[in-house]
Amino acid sequence: MKYRNVGNSGLKISEIGLGSWLTYGTAAEQEAAHTCIAKAFELGINFFDTANAYNRGEGEKAMGAALKPYRRESYVLSTKVYFPMDSGPNDRGLSRKHIMEQCEASLKRLGTDYIDMYFCHRYDSDTPLEETLRALDDLQAQGKILYAAVSEWSAAQLTDAYGIGKRLNLRPLIANQPIYNMFERYIEHEVLPVSGQVGIGQIVFSPLAQGILTGKYKPGQPLPTGSRGADASVNNVISSYMNDTVLNCVQDLDKLAKDLGITLSQLALAWILREPGISAALIGATKPAQIEENVKAVEVTLQPETCAEIERILKQAEGFEPLR
Repeated sequence: MKYRNVGNSGLKISEIGLGSWLTYGTAAEQEAAHTCIAKAFELGINFFDTANAYNRGEGEKAMGAALKPYRRESYVLSTKVYFPMDSGPNDRGLSRKHIMEQCEASLKRLGTDYIDMYFCHRYDSDTPLEETLRALDDLQAQGKILYAAVSEWSAAQLTDAYGIGKRLNLRPLIANQPIYNMFERYIEHEVLPVSGQVGIGQIVFSPLAQGILTGKYKPGQPLPTGSRGADASVNNVISSYMNDTVLNCVQDLDKLAKDLGITLSQLALAWILREPGISAALIGATKPAQIEENVKAVEVTLQPETCAEIERILKQAEGFEPLR
């Protein structure tokens, strides 16, 4: 495994992290969480990500239970706050009240005394940004969170947060968690350059485009039984990828990967890790073998000619916009 600093902080996380969205506490059994996390530790993964909103806290419970056997200092744990956790007017967003209450609730569900990285799951336009940043800073002063971060914030929002933090002498945000893969590259235009200027690292989710970049879905063929794409109750986002333009593009990428002697998922992850502004790519897994395959991506260095060929292939899918 290789490790990178998160933004300008001293925190080091594995280039491949293990997330729990749509897996632990929802579609996968608790046993899968235990076996996958055991394999992750064996392979050097030290970063584990969840959120309070994943199945209304069940994702945190499953992650916390699976991490319980391991020395707390040996891993980096993150969770998130923003999405509704109940029906009340203050049971959502980034107000001081919601942040403070949900941090306490997450600590209990995770069974830990502190959270390494606490993410604002989205931007809250109903709450003054200064209020949100002061609450995060207070949680750091209390030792309940070690670092503050955000998810899917725009370049302008990151810039505003940086400016307020400097003015008020608050501890800085260290990470942003956006979607990023070969088909969803919006962060390249503004988010990555601005983040580099203000010292924020990117911890990206959906690096395999909901499983599309594993090559399991073929143009003109039925969806594989038991796959995420075949289970509408688990994920309806993936359906937007199910068109011949995207799937034919994936077939070309798969051929390129085979020519290089690697799998498509390893190619897709190595392509993400080529970018120095990326701190880690978050994968989801229900089987240890998936983690073993994906971790090998850290050993792959893509040559300039390979990156150029990837860009040529991806031009086939220009204009494609998946559901968000």
